[in-house]
Amino acid sequence: MSNILVIGIAGGSGSGKTTLMKNLMSKFGDDIAVLSHDNYYCAHDELPYEQRSKLNYDHPDAFETDMMIEHLKMLKEGKSIECPTYDYTIHNRAAETITVEPRPVIIVEGILIFENKELCDQMDIKIYVDTDADVRLIRRIKRDVAKRGRSLESVLDQYLATVKPMHEMFVEPSKKNADIIVVGGGKNLVALEMIDRRIESHIDEDDIIEGQQTIV
Repeated sequence: MSNILVIGIAGGSGSGKTTLMKNLMSKFGDDIAVLSHDNYYCAHDELPYEQRSKLNYDHPDAFETDMMIEHLKMLKEGKSIECPTYDYTIHNRAAETITVEPRPVIIVEGILIFENKELCDQMDIKIYVDTDADVRLIRRIKRDVAKRGRSLESVLDQYLATVKPMHEMFVEPSKKNADIIVVGGGKNLVALEMIDRRIESHIDEDDIIEGQQTIV
């Protein structure tokens, strides 16, 4: 790859990161590859389900971020990677992997990606999605109950025990590392248009560079 633009999208759980990312992917399609921090949750095969379900999944130590950084570096070098996957219904890493190919634009997304300096250093643009806590909680409840097989009680217990305190300890302070703060997530059309233009400019520039290399 002659030139790769790495965009980080962070924000609290339920802030609208995924909506923003999907809007960008729907427009730019195959020009975008995605690395989700959630896929890099540490494997805990050594623990039974009951113990895994009680782990703090909102602390930086819950992630194998070093592997994510290495994978991101490989993509920037034009190499494909085998990205791990995570099964929320069993609270453990799944056996399957996803092949991710390098693309002109790589989106790195997750609640804690701006907390890690080495990971931040790999990003060209850092976007923090800022959404009110009550909205984030409602979205999290809907998602975890409908898509991850969780009970309402377990979602609320986890929110009070780890999600809220870890957000205040790690996620919210990491906002200072952002280049752009988007209020309201993927429905902020003004912010979306600005990001769209930046990506379009990069892809057009990359096409020109590749054309010049072909002529030479």
